[in-house]
Amino acid sequence: MKNLPLKAPCPSALKAMGYLFTWKSLMSDSFDVLWLNASPILKRFDRPLLQYLAGYMQIAQWEYHQTKDEASSIEQSVALLHEFLESYPNPIHLAGHGLGGTIALTFARRFPKKVRSLTLLAVASQPANTWHAHYYFQRQLFTISREQVLANTVRSLFGNQSSHTTKKLVSVLDRDLEQSPSQHSLFKLFELPKGGVAMPMMVCGCVDDPIVSSTALHDWMNWLKPEDYLWECSQGHHFFHYFYPQQVGEQIISFWQRHHPQSLATSALSALSN
Repeated sequence: MKNLPLKAPCPSALKAMGYLFTWKSLMSDSFDVLWLNASPILKRFDRPLLQYLAGYMQIAQWEYHQTKDEASSIEQSVALLHEFLESYPNPIHLAGHGLGGTIALTFARRFPKKVRSLTLLAVASQPANTWHAHYYFQRQLFTISREQVLANTVRSLFGNQSSHTTKKLVSVLDRDLEQSPSQHSLFKLFELPKGGVAMPMMVCGCVDDPIVSSTALHDWMNWLKPEDYLWECSQGHHFFHYFYPQQVGEQIISFWQRHHPQSLATSALSALSN
């Protein structure tokens, strides 16, 4: 199994409370794909997939950073994302994993003209059911410590890891609970509206992900259109896109190819000329 990264890269440019940076050596601010991240401490697990996708498409990553004094709210991140994309001339492929995918879904429903297609990884049909909800549900259900629940959550998200890696990942998840805009708490678990979107949508999950189970993933079938696509990775737990970036990336590229082939052709020519 791939070693887990324990140091996070730093973003390069600040846009309000959202950071934007591009992959590969793009010479302009133009991009076809925007990857959303709402968990700065977890963005390291997106890197292998984004590096793979950047070989085929012009990709930018937008991050939401919540301040300590700011109330947890997905609405704030959606508003900031709209502010960023308001002047962008073309609709883009929007994508995200976990809570980033939940924000992407909320944005796509609210501003459909801005989104060419939507790609969701590890997002349940009830989009509020992120790993944060799983954590707080465990805290409500069992009389065990925060640290014990986080250690159990590490196994759910990443599979069995060494004691050293588990300890590091417990610290990572602990920070994400403080930094992400998730509205869940020990007192209340929130829900968001179920349903589909107007644009083509791809939903990806993993067979052995206990956060977004196969049942929760296939519940999306109630809202998928003929042009939509649901795909399930055979292994890799909640962060399957980190462990199997090429396998996941090939499926995503195939989906984009069906809905925007000219972008792939243009990006390929651009890569040859660099």
